[in-house]
Amino acid sequence: MNGPISKLARCAIYTRKSTEYNLELAFNSLDAQREACEAYIKSQAHDGWRLIPGRYDDGASSEHGNCKLATRDWRAKLAGCGRKSRKTFLGDRATSR
Repeated sequence: MNGPISKLARCAIYTRKSTEYNLELAFNSLDAQREACEAYIKSQAHDGWRLIPGRYDDGASSEHGNCKLATRDWRAKLAGCGRKSRKTFLGDRATSR
């Protein structure tokens, strides 16, 4: 497709891991999740998908009952994007919001 992009979709990537196991590794599952999502967003660039800057990672958040600060941060970042112009990636799921 070489025509103009009809609308931009701003994308944020939120990654999470429920335990601390292997989080200390130089490349862990949060990094793997992010790479997969970045590749998918890049593959959709022809439809106007663009990754917004920022990392939104929650490591071991479920195990310790944290308030999932990264979730709050990316939702706040996307709040001004408009309901029809954003994509939300949750690990292995992608949803339009």
